[in-house]
This record gives sequence, structure tokens and C-alpha cells, in this order.
Amino acid sequence: MRFFARALALLAGLLSGFAAAAPAPEERPLIFGILPIGGPSESLEAWRPMLDDMERSLHRHVRPLSVSTYEGLAQALAEDRIDLAFVSGKLALDAVARDRMRVFAQLTRGDGSRGYYSVLLVEKNSPIRGVDDIFRQPGHWRYARGEALSVSGYVVPETQLFAGRGLDSDTFFASVAVDNHQNNALAVANREADLATNNTADLERFAQRFPEQYARLRILWKSSLIPHAVVIMRTDLPPELRQRIAAFFTGYAKGKNGAAELARLKLIHDISGFAPAGNDTLVPFADIAYTLERRRALGAQWVNSAALDARLKKLDDDHRALVKRLAISSP
Repeated sequence: MRFFARALALLAGLLSGFAAAAPAPEERPLIFGILPIGGPSESLEAWRPMLDDMERSLHRHVRPLSVSTYEGLAQALAEDRIDLAFVSGKLALDAVARDRMRVFAQLTRGDGSRGYYSVLLVEKNSPIRGVDDIFRQPGHWRYARGEALSVSGYVVPETQLFAGRGLDSDTFFASVAVDNHQNNALAVANREADLATNNTADLERFAQRFPEQYARLRILWKSSLIPHAVVIMRTDLPPELRQRIAAFFTGYAKGKNGAAELARLKLIHDISGFAPAGNDTLVPFADIAYTLERRRALGAQWVNSAALDARLKKLDDDHRALVKRLAISSP
């Protein structure tokens, strides 16, 4: 009996040791998705100092997920592999529309700007002097654009330049290459592409990293204002944890360590901090997506006018419903 009692005590001690070694469910690392800026390693290096501060503030490991494409980040969001993420408006809109995520912060810049602009780049001495020069020669130019989920690299130029003319950029040009903003700008500077999409924020970063190539570029066209990127997080995280995450972001670079934290933000981009935000921040992106689909519908061929009217009505109804949801789900 004494031997049996000692064995039970030993087993209990072992089990207790295992329980102590195994992390509690609430202690699992938070997965932070990073919008691609250049390459995955570059994005990871830029964000790591701030994420280290976040770990110390939350007393919880933060594991970054840096991917090379918007599509890779979208897939990770759709598969619930990300707890919070820094994303563009289109990615945020898709995640929020599925009720998995909520916007809680939006980046701010030191210059006080409310957003940025999509641009078309050409080589400084290009014969393309204006937008009309592009459309005079279908099937002639080499085009470099961003991924379909990139607001400034695809959605906005497609909406404001091509769809309104009844055109699709993927079939209009002699060739189309899809890559990130940095590589697309390099392609134009090196005359490997005739024109490329980009945006004013990434172009500032490009000018710092590649001043010689930047000097070879010229902005041909600039879009209307696009709101800044946002930070989203899962709606099923514990409320207390969501509050602490939001407080960390919106208070970052504003406290006693503000100068050092601001320097860490500058490694990411020209970011001065994060302002509180809600899902209604995404309404402009919902408007952009709606405008693109409507222009595409108007430029398509339909069996009769009733079919077109039905499509337009559905687009109108879906858009109104989405905007209402975004407003209601905001704090």
C-alpha cells in the first residue's frame, strides 16, 4: 500500500509538472499579419521593434506573419490564422464583411495627411505625356500593376481609369506584369515596363531606397484621395485582451517613450501613430468596389436591358446593405 501511495504521488507530481509546462490556452502567441512592403523579410524587419514593444506591453508573445503577396495574407485571414493585422482597405473590407474581424485603429502620418494617392508611373523621357496617349494605342504598351487586392495598385486605377472607358487593363495592354510596388517602379525605371501603378506613400519609401532609379521616374496620373491603411483584429478575442491591444496601438508613440517609439514606427513607413477607428472607416473602400463593379456591368454585354437592370439593382442593394452594416458595427 505504501508503494502504491508513493507511485500515485509520483504520478501526480509528473502530471502537475506537465500541466505547469504546457501553456494555458490564453497564453498562445498572438499572430500579427503584415501587409507586404517590398519583400516578406523587409516587412518583418521593419515591424519587429514595435512588435517587441507590444509583447512587453501585453505580456504575451506576438508572432508576425509576413507574406509576399496580398493573396497570401487574404488566405491567412480567411482561414482564421491571424489574430490582428495591418492591412489595406480592400483586405480589411473582405475580412470585416465575413464578420471575423473589426477595425480598431488607422495609421496616422506626421504630415497630418488623411490618406494617400494611387499613381501611374512612366519613365522620365517616355513618349507617354498624358493619359490620353495610353488609350490611343491599344495593345501597344507594357503595363505593370499590383495584385487584384491592392487598392492603389489595382482597384483604384482600374476604377478611375479603365472601367469608366469600358476597358479591362488585363486585356488592353500588350503585356501585363503583376508584382509589388517596389518591383513595378524598378521595372519602369529600368525600361522593362512602359507604365506601372504605385502610390505616393510607397513612392516616398522607394525614393529613399533607390534614389537613382527614382530620378528616372515621372508621375503621369494621380487618383482621388485613398484613406490610410487600418489595423483589424478578431472579434472572438476576449474583450479584455481586445481593449489592451487597442490601447497599445492608439497610445503608441504618445507616452513617456514617445520619441523612441516614433523612431521605431519610422522603420515601417512614415507613420506617426495610430488613431482609434471603426468599421465605418471602410465605407470609402466599399464605395470604390461598388463603383468598379457598376462600371464593369455598364460596359458588359447583356441579353437585354432587363438583365442589366437586375444586375445594377443587386449591386445597389448589396452596397446599401454593406454600408449599413459597417456603420452599425462601429463603436
